[in-house]
Amino acid sequence: MTAGDERPAPRPRKRFCAVDSLADGDPLAGTGAHLERNLLVSWPRAKWLRSMRKARDMPDGIAEALDTIAAAGRRVNLIHRRDRPDDMHRVVLMPECRAFELPREALAGFLHALASGTDLKSWPATRVQWPMLLCCTHGRKDKCCAKFGYAAYSAFAEAVRRHDLGFDVWESTHLGGCRLAAGAVLLPRLRKYGRIAPADVLPLLRAEAAGRPYLPCYRGDSRLPPPAQCAEVAALQWLQARGHTGDVSVEPPDDDVTDDALRIRVHWRADSHGGRLLVTCRAMTLKRHDTCADYGEGPPSPSTVWHAVHIEPCPANEPVTQ
Repeated sequence: MTAGDERPAPRPRKRFCAVDSLADGDPLAGTGAHLERNLLVSWPRAKWLRSMRKARDMPDGIAEALDTIAAAGRRVNLIHRRDRPDDMHRVVLMPECRAFELPREALAGFLHALASGTDLKSWPATRVQWPMLLCCTHGRKDKCCAKFGYAAYSAFAEAVRRHDLGFDVWESTHLGGCRLAAGAVLLPRLRKYGRIAPADVLPLLRAEAAGRPYLPCYRGDSRLPPPAQCAEVAALQWLQARGHTGDVSVEPPDDDVTDDALRIRVHWRADSHGGRLLVTCRAMTLKRHDTCADYGEGPPSPSTVWHAVHIEPCPANEPVTQ
């Protein structure tokens, strides 16, 4: 090849942590961690910073109050919807399902009252009517949430409008698990989802409208620890494979751990039938980048993930744990 035939070297392909996570076999089940107590504050997405509770034009008094509330154990997220005026804030408390409409000049006083435990009767509240579906679109935190998250949010909002479904859909700051984008959480049900593709949107909404999790994207019940979430999802899949939809409840795992495996009993009830399953979940180490920003920080880091490796009905004569 002559000098005149030389071509510039190809640019490195853009990497997305969500694409690599799927290729690496990173499981969804067992990743549904999310605090039960939440504070949601509407704030224009264009102003969001990398922090999940800070915005570029946020007054110091509001930012400080949000930090205090978060330090006391309530998760704080900013949310957004285009039909909202920039200077009027919807504030939602979960799981209390109480919502407030506050102008910006009243927001700091409200937040300081909440942080100090003051009675909030001075601020009129309404009851949250529909389950809230938060879809992470926090592009300043991770580019996967911008690329995949906004597409999912738009599809959810359109599906709810077109099919007149009872959900309140919002964009949200970081919900955890950027590598599992598109990600969403349903409040106050505390069911978390990941890898939501456009084809999943309507089936997910219809499943949740019927009070069931949508298993292809289900990460687990946030009230459960990771191995119990893994067992929960495995039990629901076991029922589905047999043509059943039902409810499950998970017992605390056995104290005995063998080969990094836990034996977890799950009660199930479906179609007037019920029983118990014994699910064996094993901890495994996976090397991964948790966010796209991690690519510049070095090689992937080891992380513990859980897999259900065996499931069987419990013997009929086995005693039930109380």
